[in-house]
Amino acid sequence: MKNQLATIVDKLQSKPKWLRGWLLDFALGSTIKFIGTAGLHCEQLTQERAVFFLKNRKKVQNHIGTVHAAATSLVAETASGMVVGMNIPDDKIPVLKTMHIDYVKRSTGNLRAVASISKEQIEKLHMEEKGDTVIKVVVTDDAGVEPVECQMIWAWVPKVRK
Repeated sequence: MKNQLATIVDKLQSKPKWLRGWLLDFALGSTIKFIGTAGLHCEQLTQERAVFFLKNRKKVQNHIGTVHAAATSLVAETASGMVVGMNIPDDKIPVLKTMHIDYVKRSTGNLRAVASISKEQIEKLHMEEKGDTVIKVVVTDDAGVEPVECQMIWAWVPKVRK
């Protein structure tokens, strides 16, 4: 059963390939303002996997010219949150419960975050009224190095009915 986000992403697949990425980035950036402000780019968004790219440019850099720690955490949090968002039923709200990030190496250039979710985790999202799950995220830089090790725990709760 597809939720509202998954339905929108599917509809974008009917658009010309050159336009799909821009439309998805625009939709996400308009809905979640910080994604647009930082300039995150969605490279892939399916029900099993999310890939987000962050270009190392001045507005996301720290004092030594690498991607700022907050921007690094943003790309990881976004990828993990979007893969949850593609699967969570429309009557539930996803909430980031824990974000644990160890900065282990200096990054080189741009960053790419790849988040994945298992079939078992998807089933849990649908079966349990509320709960949480660990979403695997791997962040790499242009050199292929993982500058951070991270763990994102996403929770969900029922939407409050008005």
